[in-house]
Amino acid sequence: MSEQQAHLLVVDDDERIRGLLQKFLMRNGFLVTIARDAAQARRLLAGLEFDMIVLDVMMPGETGIALTRDLRAKYAMPILLLTAKGETANRIEGLEAGADDYLVKPFEPKELLLRINAILRRVPSVKPEAAGPKVLHLGEVRYDMERGELWRGTEPVRLTATEAQLMKIFAARPGEPVSREMLVGDLGPGEVEPGEKAQERAVDVQITRLRRKIEADPKQPRYLQTVRGSGYMLQPD
Repeated sequence: MSEQQAHLLVVDDDERIRGLLQKFLMRNGFLVTIARDAAQARRLLAGLEFDMIVLDVMMPGETGIALTRDLRAKYAMPILLLTAKGETANRIEGLEAGADDYLVKPFEPKELLLRINAILRRVPSVKPEAAGPKVLHLGEVRYDMERGELWRGTEPVRLTATEAQLMKIFAARPGEPVSREMLVGDLGPGEVEPGEKAQERAVDVQITRLRRKIEADPKQPRYLQTVRGSGYMLQPD
């Protein structure tokens, strides 16, 4: 893998576990998107690129094993399965479905981190070294893509963890709309009430806050634009 932040997709139907894993992995340097089930994971995969998936096996509806088997036919990214079933037959089933590793619950967070890093070290980076600009210019503001930092002149602009997550996603695809649904996965469960509508409203609130740090006139945004029917788009100079 390159030295850039790896983007992980964590899929688990347990809201508490999703939130804990997201916070822990973000503290250890990863960009983390979360999904509550296989259906939401598929929608996120349709619009975002991930370096690895951390996937719970026992989920209502489509199981992690079934999702792994289907994803392996379409994507090359590594998959780490999490499960409460530790029997050899269950591990074999997961590995035969295409998983790269298998971790039994309950587990120590440090072991999860070690396994993720070990898997990512084995995956060759296929991303070009110079894929576009390193710095995006937004009027008087500039965004350093490698460092994940926002600057206004010589002064750094402080970003919350959620704002930093959103900036990385927008910066990775400048000039392309990103739907609210895709952005929902980057909000921790503690920040919003349950329900898709509540989560989408929470995204709108985060966008409003981010605009205050980017735009000269947040009420008439030039750089972080609303795309009717499609979501939001970062349009740098």
